[in-house]
Amino acid sequence: MATPPPRAVIFDFGGVIWNMGWAAARALETAHGLPEGSLHATLYGGDAWSRVERGRGDRDAWLAGAHRALEQLGGRPLPPLHAEWRALQAPIRENIDLVRALRPRHRTGILSNADATLRERLGKVIGIADLFDDIVCSAEVGLAKPEPEIYALACARLGLPPGACVFVDDHAPNVTAAAAAGLRAVLYRVDRGDDLRALLATAGVAPS
Repeated sequence: MATPPPRAVIFDFGGVIWNMGWAAARALETAHGLPEGSLHATLYGGDAWSRVERGRGDRDAWLAGAHRALEQLGGRPLPPLHAEWRALQAPIRENIDLVRALRPRHRTGILSNADATLRERLGKVIGIADLFDDIVCSAEVGLAKPEPEIYALACARLGLPPGACVFVDDHAPNVTAAAAAGLRAVLYRVDRGDDLRALLATAGVAPS
């Protein structure tokens, strides 16, 4: 018996809908004599982010701590490089167009490890919140990928079983965890030129 086609696609935000600008981060690190990956590591690699992404920490304190950690790594005062990196990031317009094309044949959702500003970014900043039937923000639900419960929650809030949903993320452990939770999982990397439409086609997803 043929497997029925997916009925929903759930997208990560950073790296799938929003281009994190890894090349820009590396350029900033090079310009200021910092080790490769230090912008990401100081911002997202510590306990402070783990608390913020689960809605248990203070966002301003996290950002201030990340800047201090970067200055300690550099051994000198630095400009606000995390903010400069964010300013160089942008939506991935072709993927947003693809989300639009998937509807109404497919339900669409966001599942993101993000602080509590995610809804504002999707709504007021980018203006695409209406493209998604549901938004699961880790800071709102107190869970974070790759915890299996957050995948089950994202599917349940779309009213579908995991097997009817495809999940897209740019971080391999999150994709592996989604597959273990019963979703059809797709690894997408904008920085290596992946074609999301083609990747979704391999998972049985076709735009309207």
